[in-house]
Amino acid sequence: MGPGDLAGILNQLPVMTNPNVLVGITTSDDAGVYKLNETTALVQTVDFFTPIVDDPYLFGQIAAANSLSDIYAMGATPLTALNLVAFPNCKLPGEALLAILQGGQDKVAEAGAVIIGGHTIDDTEPKYGLAVTGITHPDRIWTNAGAQPGDCLILTKALGTGILASAARADLFLQGVAAATASMAALNATAAKIAAGFSVHACTDITGFGLIGHVYEMAAGSKVTIRLDSTALPLLPEAAEAAAMGFVPGGAYQNRNYLTAATFAENVPEPIRDICFDPQTSGGLLLAVPASEAGPLVAALKAAGLVPASIIGEVTGIGEGEVHVR
Repeated sequence: MGPGDLAGILNQLPVMTNPNVLVGITTSDDAGVYKLNETTALVQTVDFFTPIVDDPYLFGQIAAANSLSDIYAMGATPLTALNLVAFPNCKLPGEALLAILQGGQDKVAEAGAVIIGGHTIDDTEPKYGLAVTGITHPDRIWTNAGAQPGDCLILTKALGTGILASAARADLFLQGVAAATASMAALNATAAKIAAGFSVHACTDITGFGLIGHVYEMAAGSKVTIRLDSTALPLLPEAAEAAAMGFVPGGAYQNRNYLTAATFAENVPEPIRDICFDPQTSGGLLLAVPASEAGPLVAALKAAGLVPASIIGEVTGIGEGEVHVR
């Protein structure tokens, strides 16, 4: 569902309040946070989707990494997960479901968490994901609403997964597709662990609303204006070429139609604009940190093997969610 359609529905619901809810639905954040006591807060999120790759084991890994990402984006540690499964039992063999679940379980184990149950329904199309619970200290929550003027924005993964997934259906740009698959299956755990040693003012992960959508949520929640450098964006191999050939998913057009607060300089190429709106699966963390810490943080991320990590923009001042791409 596009961001505009979703916002139109959610805005019709009354907001539930509770003094222990530290992060709820009002700021479009990555997860909800509930304070248990003075030292522990519960962090909860849920995500599932249809297959983005043909291999069922890889699909399970990617779906799990995507679900776990919201926990890392809040600066939390994942503890438990519940499987969410929709499966066409009469169309696909049970071995396919086994492979999906094994992929998810292996990725959850890699994260140091454990699957403790789940729910399965019969459906016409397979879907898989997780409901994940994590913990953090109530005073150390990362949200998408704390970016400050002068901050630099750092992105930890390359962009273009949605575009390359579209190209994969035509068996084109296979080098880029392989890189996208590896990126989607990678946890954001290392990035979050390294960033925890720096002054993170705001954080989110780049997923279905694309880079511009999640940058806009950070800008609006923080009441600032953000400027992105299109030449600094880390791109997956062949992503720009695939975009230029028209392999742009429908979600990118939905994002573009909704996110009218974003403006582009005339010299930004159209394929790069498409990538900016491209819905990502298991995308990287977007971190707002003081300018003095941005270089050392990027260096630490690259030293840990997160080569795409880059400074992609800055918070230019107080605002109402404006996003400018030059």
